[in-house]
Amino acid sequence: MSTSPAAAYARDVRVTWWYTVVSIMMLQVFGLVIWTLVLVLNEPAATTVLYLVGAAGSVASAILLLVRYRREPLDEIDTPVRPVWPLVLAGVASAALAGAAAGSLLLGVVLAAQALCLVRWRAGVRLRLVVMLTLVVAAGWVIEATRLNPEGYVAQVLGMGIFIAMLPPLTATSLWWWDIVRELDRARRAEGRLAAAQERLRLASDLHDLQGHHLQVIALQLELAEKMMGRDPEAAVEQVRAARASVDDARRGTRDLAARFRGVPLPDELANAADLLRAAGVTVELLVDTEAGRAPADVLGPVIRESTTNVLKHGGGVSASLSLGRHQGSWVLVVENDARAAASPVGDGAGLSGIAERVRTVGGTVDAAHAGDLFRVTVRVPEEVPA
Repeated sequence: MSTSPAAAYARDVRVTWWYTVVSIMMLQVFGLVIWTLVLVLNEPAATTVLYLVGAAGSVASAILLLVRYRREPLDEIDTPVRPVWPLVLAGVASAALAGAAAGSLLLGVVLAAQALCLVRWRAGVRLRLVVMLTLVVAAGWVIEATRLNPEGYVAQVLGMGIFIAMLPPLTATSLWWWDIVRELDRARRAEGRLAAAQERLRLASDLHDLQGHHLQVIALQLELAEKMMGRDPEAAVEQVRAARASVDDARRGTRDLAARFRGVPLPDELANAADLLRAAGVTVELLVDTEAGRAPADVLGPVIRESTTNVLKHGGGVSASLSLGRHQGSWVLVVENDARAAASPVGDGAGLSGIAERVRTVGGTVDAAHAGDLFRVTVRVPEEVPA
């Protein structure tokens, strides 16, 4: 088995997100741990406890803000969602508590600035905010090092001050990178949907031209037969026969057109199905055999499309998996999704009856059943399908 390009791209997007989260949280946690060690050595236990409460609140609010940031649609970038502000206020309050307990203006300002940087701001606002917060952090550092604590650890450990002061801009930079990746992912999905729409329009245009031509010819032939019926019955019969031949030509042309439309390679068919499900907000796992292009596309292609429609209609809308591989002389297609309600069995009009009928004509089988919280459709067709 090998993952399709679409699945690999989705995996890379997830990896980028976790890299963003880890980089942001590692900076914050590392700085807080260093400060904790300094407090343990220099401050009473009660002060250290208050600091730890504030630090824990700051870390918790940062994690929740990152989760909220991940779930916000890109379309809402110009309209920040209100529920994010309680998390920001909690982060600022925790920052103030940690800074007060540590006796450090710099620490409180930095943690509060980071909470503000974790908000999805309108276009153009974030850059100005980050510049302003960086200047505020630098001012706080100077004030603490020269006025509030000139002989303390901030002034003595220059590298620690620089590290802490860089936390807000590094946080904003990481989120900028993540936004770029999401924009690219959205553009890729939009491109896929546009390509599918263009293909449907092309098919509709070809079908319109084909059927329009034949129907016009048939109409003229029948009209001519009607006019000749009284004075030349034999010629009228010939026109009727010609009209019937035109009907056969139209049927063959339509069948050839449909066959050309169905001629999409199965790996691409599966990738398109996965993209469609992901566009609907479903998390999709896709596993495709490296030789899947040799599977009978005329049989499994419609099955994949019908199964995808069933997942969208009857699935739970959270997760799904598509796999195609060879097993004991057969191609095995497995479509699995979370079950929101009791899924329909084969033959009740939910589309599975059509799948079963299509597969049986080539000697295959269809199994549809619940597996715990999942609904699974397993389709098996012979590797060599009769013509």
